[in-house]
Amino acid sequence: MTLATNPPAALGVAADDLRDRILVAGRWTQGRGDRIESVDPATGRVFATLHAATTEDVDIAVREAAAAVRTSGWDRMLPHERAAVLHRIGNAIEANRDRIAALQTLDTGKTLTETRALTTSAANTFRYMAAAAETMDATLTTPRGPWLTMSTHRPMGVIAAITPWNSPIASDAQKLAPALAAGNAVVSKPPVWAPWVTLLLARLCAEAGLPQGILSVLPGPGRTVGEALVEHPDVAKVTFTGGTSTGRRLAHLAAEKLMPVTLELGGKSPTIVFADADRERALRGVLYGIFSSSGQSCIAGSRIFVQRAIFDDFTDELVERAARLRLGPGTDPRTDIAPMIAVRHRDSVARMVEDAVAAGARVRCGGAVPTEARLAEGAYYPPTVLTDVGNDARICQEEVFGPVAVVLPFDDEDDLIAQANDTVYGLACGVWTQDYRRALRVADAVAAGTVWINTYKQFSISTPFTGLRDSGLGTEKGRDAVRQYCEQKSYYLDLADQPLTWGTHPAEGLS
Repeated sequence: MTLATNPPAALGVAADDLRDRILVAGRWTQGRGDRIESVDPATGRVFATLHAATTEDVDIAVREAAAAVRTSGWDRMLPHERAAVLHRIGNAIEANRDRIAALQTLDTGKTLTETRALTTSAANTFRYMAAAAETMDATLTTPRGPWLTMSTHRPMGVIAAITPWNSPIASDAQKLAPALAAGNAVVSKPPVWAPWVTLLLARLCAEAGLPQGILSVLPGPGRTVGEALVEHPDVAKVTFTGGTSTGRRLAHLAAEKLMPVTLELGGKSPTIVFADADRERALRGVLYGIFSSSGQSCIAGSRIFVQRAIFDDFTDELVERAARLRLGPGTDPRTDIAPMIAVRHRDSVARMVEDAVAAGARVRCGGAVPTEARLAEGAYYPPTVLTDVGNDARICQEEVFGPVAVVLPFDDEDDLIAQANDTVYGLACGVWTQDYRRALRVADAVAAGTVWINTYKQFSISTPFTGLRDSGLGTEKGRDAVRQYCEQKSYYLDLADQPLTWGTHPAEGLS
């Protein structure tokens, strides 16, 4: 691995956005932990270094965040006043879209088309949650006695937000915006592999008027920084997006504190093509559902079920189109499949494919690390389609998190539903058919928190997102997302004409 010769400037990334500083309780300081080397996935070159946070940094950030909530008045600020800050943050993100997108492409390898879209999504998320905060009314409940009764929501205090490396800016916004809108402080732990966008977002938040200490950003290993956040007595809730095994570990730690968690975890999502589907629409949607983001998406449609009557023809066309997808750096506008996050992750994906082939799977396209000179130094892996494998195979049951699809046949709805639900996951599903009655039957029968019909991987911040089974706990997005970061509180106001009568006995035997 070699040190790049000033590639950030060539990509439009300012040196100021790569300072070796983390944000601890409103102070930019060098982390106390080990040095992290940030590697450009397209070239394999180190482009910056950063010192990680430690458990000591966690303790300082959390304790001072708890104090900042009280002393700054952030938790008592009127909702429209907090909303004004969130609107300014959203506007700042939008104004810096190209700057953020270039930094995220450098850090994660994603195409600029995708990182620009993610940045726009993040800006809209902050503005939507600002509006949600302004309209989050208290509830005047139906009286069941001589009282006026109402229910309100109050901020929890300090929220720990642990975000993934595959879509940093969008994941940041999805957690920070509702938590801040509710009046909480947030201590964010971005991934070691992609910390820079979160640090830039923190600077934009400060410039937009977020009080000092309300946001900290602590990059570092999950086993130290992440677990220290979950275990800290002043953290009131943890929201985490990542792998299922890590989520289960964090949930166990949180249970010791009786602390709520929101977990967005893994998936092995089925995408289903019936014989009557619009062929062109289905082919394009299936390709996008598995191969966009280089397959590094929890909702990737990695198990492609095709009705047997069209299985051969559809699979042949899918393979032909997948083989035409272009691998290249995220900065090249012609790129379809950008590099993966790191060579280590790329190699783990390659091993899973190799194991599947050894177990009998047939490679229809891809299936090997590219050897072209222009791709040799990057973390590239081609779009890969496998067939001749049963749904019980490891490649069909475990999340690959890469551009690898398995195509499986099905005969009828009962067969399809049995196979689609034969998984520990329940995150997403796609259904392709022109019969909407059938589409809705299947959508209802398949265990998945989100179902797309005749489209795939489309999102709206106004629509709740949740995982079933091993795909997670709790809900993100939607108007009620702010309440996920609140404690509910009820009030009784006495309206009776007389005081309570309990314990009012007549005097006996007194002289």
